[in-house]
Amino acid sequence: MLAILGEDAVHRVEGLPGEPAPVGLTLALGRLRALGVTGLRVALPAPGHPLGLSGPAEFNARALEAEEAVICHGGALGLVPEVHEAGPDGDVHVEVVWHCLPVREAPPADVPSLGEAERELAEALREATEVLTRLDVAGSGPVAEAAIDAYRARAERGREVLAPGYPGRAVRVLELAQRVGLLISVAYENGHGGAVSASEMAARAEVLRPVERTARRAQVAAYNSMVEERERR
Repeated sequence: MLAILGEDAVHRVEGLPGEPAPVGLTLALGRLRALGVTGLRVALPAPGHPLGLSGPAEFNARALEAEEAVICHGGALGLVPEVHEAGPDGDVHVEVVWHCLPVREAPPADVPSLGEAERELAEALREATEVLTRLDVAGSGPVAEAAIDAYRARAERGREVLAPGYPGRAVRVLELAQRVGLLISVAYENGHGGAVSASEMAARAEVLRPVERTARRAQVAAYNSMVEERERR
């Protein structure tokens, strides 16, 4: 529960079956369990990539707009967050409303197994590093170094990136996927690096896109590994 709330002030769930008004997160999770939900899957869709979604179109559209969603395992329901900032200047806090909607009970789109995700991530990272190094456009300089140092500091402070009970491979996959995501952000945010021509800039974007896609697939595979393991059993 604390991991969901983070530093947000309020989380409410709207549209929950049997609840005419929005309810708090604790009550909502209890209600979902009573409705037969036995686990929650994460979806991290992006334009052109409905990662983790299973439909219908209305739910997919909302999830794509939010770029994240939660799919209930054992119940044909899904949750899409809507984030608001409230409060006066200097005392702004975050409020989240989770919209509960029907979903199609079908396998989630494009979610690999943990083993597949680990192999794909290692291969994508190797290929991207080779291309970016050749183009001299990898994240470099003091800004990039500071971002990487900040990531390492955060990793040291909170090594437990998944709840107790997750497979060790899931932890490894998630840590690597997050590291890859950070490096991609550094590469994008560090201007055009050494790419001085339009063709070189296009080449960098071309190599980063599939790596970013692979990293998101790996994150979803890691987060959902507990539910997948229960299904196999």
